Amino acid sequence: MIAYPIILGSVAQNFINVTDTAFLGRLGEIELGAGAIGGIFYLTIIMFGYGLSVGTQIIVARREGEGKHRHVGRVMEHSFVALIVIGALMFILMKFLSPLFFSLIISSKQILFASNEFIQLRAWGVVFAFINMGFNAFYIGTSNTRVITWSTVSMAFVNIVLDYILIFGKLGFPELGIKGAAIASFCAEISVTGFFIWYTLSHTDLKRYRLFYFRGFNLSILERIGRISVPVMFQNFLSLAVWFVFFVFVEQLGETQLAVSNIIRSVYVILMIPIWGFAAASSTLVSFLIGQGREHHVLPVIYKTAGLCFLMVSGFVLLIIFMPVGIVSLYTNDEALISASLPVLNVVSGTVICFGFAMVFFNGLSGTGKTNVTLIIELIVVAVYLIVAYLLTSVFKLSIARVWTVEYLYAIALFLLSFIYLKSGKWKGQTSWL
Repeated sequence: MIAYPIILGSVAQNFINVTDTAFLGRLGEIELGAGAIGGIFYLTIIMFGYGLSVGTQIIVARREGEGKHRHVGRVMEHSFVALIVIGALMFILMKFLSPLFFSLIISSKQILFASNEFIQLRAWGVVFAFINMGFNAFYIGTSNTRVITWSTVSMAFVNIVLDYILIFGKLGFPELGIKGAAIASFCAEISVTGFFIWYTLSHTDLKRYRLFYFRGFNLSILERIGRISVPVMFQNFLSLAVWFVFFVFVEQLGETQLAVSNIIRSVYVILMIPIWGFAAASSTLVSFLIGQGREHHVLPVIYKTAGLCFLMVSGFVLLIIFMPVGIVSLYTNDEALISASLPVLNVVSGTVICFGFAMVFFNGLSGTGKTNVTLIIELIVVAVYLIVAYLLTSVFKLSIARVWTVEYLYAIALFLLSFIYLKSGKWKGQTSWL
């Protein structure tokens, strides 16, 4: 009941990238490659907001478990202010520093130009994306997740319609190409912010949570949010930054390999939809249980969540096994790209099973409040991943399908380290400060 709406809602940012990829795939390899670099760079930046929202979600769920509903509003007020401030800083970073950064890492002049066009416009949506993450944290933490389903549907509708109109120049609008994708994306984020504000003011019991009362700042609340959120910010930033670096490595292999990888990344995101949903549910349930003093139920709940996640992901994998060409054809009609993508798709369909277990256990560990431990785990896994990815792409220069096998290493290592720490029981009785 908790995971299903999150499956639709927690993937909002990734859904935008999926639809952008599907439309840009009709334009050519340059647009696909630039969409990959620009899209992942944007996702990497907003991980700072996502980390703060995850920390907020954990605290909100803990207060719900403790029955301290009136404390939720105080947490959310501080979280929203922090999200807006950080979002404004990220906007400045993207507008003024990304061109220099891209010029240092992208070898293709065409992809460099298109990536800069994309990110300069995409940056306008970052503050709204952070605000939306704050609302997601509130509704997931209080287990009122149906609203996230509705917000995602509205975002999808706006993004798809505007992508079609602006990328291809329909209904009298000019043909903007990759710039149209960026404009459609930030318009979709703005529309969701408007939806969340309207729904919260008209359908949420503001008195129950004392939401939007704005009773002044409390440094101890900010410190509590920061203590749980900062490690999550950096671990999520690292996980996406590593994927960004991976695509930079791939770009050195050629424009075709980068285009193939962007198609596969988009399919990968779809496969990860149920995983993100169950992972978020795992974190919420663990924090809720600890708030009720039921630490002995934490591991059984994580096991059951992982089992349900496996069943749902297996259905997605079976679809890929029986319809590989049809799935890749959604993103491109180039026969050469379709043929080159199929071996990589086979690799990904296996890694996603491993990721299901890894993400549920890893987020379950985050739900205990031991986010400093999850950051250490992420650092270890990321270091190994980058070394191996560099060797496969830059030293051995293997085929793109073999390069993507590094995802197995990431998922298995993340699962094993999270599982070992949870089984050790060192997290028990150490999160009363939360």
